[in-house]
Amino acid sequence: MRGIEENKESKFLNGSSIHQLLFKSLLWIVISLLVLAGLLFGFAGKLDWERGWIFTLTFFVCIIINLAILFITNPEVIEERSRFHRDAKKWDMILMSVGSVFILGTLVVAGLDEKNKWSELSGVGWLYLGVFLFIIGNLVILWAMALNKWFSKLVRIQSERGHKVVTRGPYRYVRHPGYLGWAGMWIAIPLILGSLWSFVPAVLSVILIVVRTSLEDKTLHSELPGYMEYASKVKYRLIPKVW
Repeated sequence: MRGIEENKESKFLNGSSIHQLLFKSLLWIVISLLVLAGLLFGFAGKLDWERGWIFTLTFFVCIIINLAILFITNPEVIEERSRFHRDAKKWDMILMSVGSVFILGTLVVAGLDEKNKWSELSGVGWLYLGVFLFIIGNLVILWAMALNKWFSKLVRIQSERGHKVVTRGPYRYVRHPGYLGWAGMWIAIPLILGSLWSFVPAVLSVILIVVRTSLEDKTLHSELPGYMEYASKVKYRLIPKVW
């Protein structure tokens, strides 16, 4: 969830809470890497896949850096995103589930493509472009999360946490910078892995991001105080000068 005006008072997390949160976060990273590597190399049917390892390493480095920076700058957002909230919008739970299938499908198709040689993006330029887009997308998300303690994984108005609108950082340019970052990362995956066919589920995931952006924006307009005024100043939802 994208907030609007920052609350400078942070919720206090004691040492025990921080340790528990760190353990949960590291466990999530391990599980994510196992799933990612299992799908990629399992469906590729081999381990000697250079692009698969480059993607896995890029993902690992980004996620470790994200965790370290957020624990320093905004541990509340990690705690918020680590929990399941029953008050999240039902439509967003559905979209999130479908989106997860598309993302996992991107890895599966890329693995199968590598195994069966259906297509190929062999030029090293595509690889460099993919890594660049993935890192830039990740940095946009990290920037937004570092400044917005209400950056939830599911759409909900966080009244219990004094949900307000955040206007600084990337929120000065678009209203949903997190979705912009994710769209860039999802498109980058087929480029890194060198698979044309994996663009199919990757593009579907980006289309889903556009749908989520539209629905979330309508929700914030109607339910989050101050959002209409913010939207009148920051005109674009996802892409500056476009939409």
